Amino acid sequence: MNIQKILFAIIFIAIAGAGGWYLFQQFSSPSSAMNLEEARSIALISQCSEKGAVSSEGAYNPNSKTWWFDLAVKDEFKQEGCNPACVVFEETKNTEINWRCTGVKPPKDDLIRVSSPKTDQVVKSPLSIEGEARGTWYFEASFPIQIVDANGNVLGTAVAQAQSDWMTEDFVPFKAQLSFSTPSTERGTLILKKDNPSGLAENDDELQIPVLFDMNGLPQRIIDLYYYNSSKDQDASGNIMCSKNGLEPVERSIPLTKTPIQDAIKLLLKGELTSQELAQGITTEYPLPGLELKGASLENKVLTLTFADPQNKTGGGSCRVGILWFQIEATAKQFAEVSSVRFMPEKLFQP
Repeated sequence: MNIQKILFAIIFIAIAGAGGWYLFQQFSSPSSAMNLEEARSIALISQCSEKGAVSSEGAYNPNSKTWWFDLAVKDEFKQEGCNPACVVFEETKNTEINWRCTGVKPPKDDLIRVSSPKTDQVVKSPLSIEGEARGTWYFEASFPIQIVDANGNVLGTAVAQAQSDWMTEDFVPFKAQLSFSTPSTERGTLILKKDNPSGLAENDDELQIPVLFDMNGLPQRIIDLYYYNSSKDQDASGNIMCSKNGLEPVERSIPLTKTPIQDAIKLLLKGELTSQELAQGITTEYPLPGLELKGASLENKVLTLTFADPQNKTGGGSCRVGILWFQIEATAKQFAEVSSVRFMPEKLFQP
């Protein structure tokens, strides 16, 4: 009797185990005539592996009879907002890359539109700004705005306010009034930033509108730019001495700003001489390709000027680099608060 019960239990367990294995096979790889290893081996010798690394894990889609493997594509093939997969077709054993592109940012005019000011419009302070933006551009019914000059200096900031309920994905009108300081350049940029309370870089967005500053009527100051006249820098034998004796000032008018020294140096580097000045023998090698003033600091009357010179145009013979140095130094030292000038990096203007 006990033997019969034991046999019955063994048979029951065997049947249950077989049934469970059958169900596992049906649900783990439903109707698949190709297993994961076979599908991946096809992917590894296909176009997929040329684009990147095929994942070792895959998923089977019984409806389309395809195997899907995540594909870590190489940098040169990456597309913004895409999460590519290598797809292996069970019946034909062909492959394709499905880029699965989602979350691509829509065109800017589908997010924010500015009716005033227009691109390249002449503007002055205070500036009235109007337009409309989708509710997702705001946070608590507002978003920040700033205006910068051509050198990237922030001249002023403001906050745009929604003119109706902003808790929507539709367009919501906005207005702002922006006051800004006197610009030192004729061109600038109005920047309307998406409010981003998360602080995450991937949620940042902005609309930039190029503008022209109204320079008429702005307070001005007269400065000197020092260029070079070789006829004033000769010894008794007529030899060029390459000295400060050859420096000759030319008068210029610039807007009255908080950065007059930088404004003067930047204007000097443009090398803009009139035909009359050229006829008088005044010359300059400025502008030098790529040379740009990146910053300035003044401490204890010592002015430190930081430049970018990617093409090494400030190097050369001692006569040449000396004259280039003297022009900047003299232009800077016309300001009473400057007694000496140093350049950074220190390798600049060296023979």
